[in-house]
Amino acid sequence: MIVSKKKKIEELSPYIDQYNSYFLIGCSECASLCGTGDEEAILELKEWLEKEGKNVTGWFIAKTGCQILGTKREMSKFKELIDKSDCILVLSCGAGTQTIMEFFEDKPIIPVNDTLFIGNMRRFKEFEERCRACGECFLAITGVCVVTLCPKNMLNGPCGGYKDGRCEVNLHKKCVWIIAFNILEKRGDIDRFYESLLGPKDWSKANSPRDYVAKEKIN
Repeated sequence: MIVSKKKKIEELSPYIDQYNSYFLIGCSECASLCGTGDEEAILELKEWLEKEGKNVTGWFIAKTGCQILGTKREMSKFKELIDKSDCILVLSCGAGTQTIMEFFEDKPIIPVNDTLFIGNMRRFKEFEERCRACGECFLAITGVCVVTLCPKNMLNGPCGGYKDGRCEVNLHKKCVWIIAFNILEKRGDIDRFYESLLGPKDWSKANSPRDYVAKEKIN
């Protein structure tokens, strides 16, 4: 999931203070799980705006904010309310915000959230970064993402600075290569650890911006 956090009011205010009316859009996917794009987040923002003497013309929560055509169909139901607003505030990740931007050239679109990383939810609203979207997944070899979890992006085993199984950059964290070794050892697949000395990574596969059209199937 894409993890996001709410901007602080003092960060958001300079972008929205000059407007008087707003339409709010959330997202039922990742942002809702983060508590940054669900109904509670929208109503909290709506209440604050109205206390500031602003007008909220309406709001809705997109089923999947980064799904362009689906969101466009959903928005069509709210055209009159959107037309009455001076700007649109989007409570989603950056991808969802840019979906809305595709539909409007003459209306300001303001992101309410900051997008942080691709992660997993450990507990409710507690998130861990797990994936760098690097374009070349090694999880079948290492059992854990060394590209993301190693601060030095080491791809050929632990660096010389780890001590007692701890990362020298963050002593509160275990060295990811020790974690990888332990995972493969428990699986009885320790020989794969030596395959995991991966050598130089092909970072061209992570070049941005990237486009991808899903056509291939596994037979």
